[in-house]
Amino acid sequence: MSTVLKAVFFDYGGTLDADGIAWKARFWPLYRRFGVHVPPDRFDRAFYRADDSLATEADASLRLDEVIQLQVTRVLRNLDISDTLLAAQIAGAFFEDSLAAVRRNLGLLRRLRPRYRLGIISNNYGNLDAICRQTGLSDFIKVMVDSALVGVCKPDARIFYTAMDALEVPPAASVMVGDSLARDVRGARNVGMRAVWLAGSRTTRPPADPGCAVISRLAQLPEVLAAWA
Repeated sequence: MSTVLKAVFFDYGGTLDADGIAWKARFWPLYRRFGVHVPPDRFDRAFYRADDSLATEADASLRLDEVIQLQVTRVLRNLDISDTLLAAQIAGAFFEDSLAAVRRNLGLLRRLRPRYRLGIISNNYGNLDAICRQTGLSDFIKVMVDSALVGVCKPDARIFYTAMDALEVPPAASVMVGDSLARDVRGARNVGMRAVWLAGSRTTRPPADPGCAVISRLAQLPEVLAAWA
């Protein structure tokens, strides 16, 4: 682990827009708050159907607020609910929460930018660039790799190599930061990158691995990177 770190790659959803909470887990309490009470397994099916349809369409022009609105509208449709006001309420609450989290994390990226090349590797809908421009992330991120555009998703090794090639860094000089143990952490470790798991409040921990660290908040990342320096 003596190689100097040159690049830090982030997941987007659940990482830069939340402290370790994936979209589905964040959406579930919002739907309940606004009166949508369905069994969890039915909600899961509706969510993943909407998610898959958006990734298949890969509309690069969609801003964050627009893709959230589409996602919510399709979930409700999959639940046999047609209510434009309800969709706007859920989508609006989710968007404001996401935007607030990203803006908090811009300060972290500003701290890291002088020392590291920064990138995003995301299983997304093809609109990662539009999201980054809308939220201000594009001011700090050198490369954005969107699964819907490159045709492979994390944890596939090819999506990590695509990002590293774009920044001209080897795996040993790269670290992946994300909220998914399977997609982000194990995917990165399988190609020789170091990894930081943004676990949030989860208590489960991965097996001991000198190339893997665990944090509960993204603000703790500089301490991890300093320890690896």
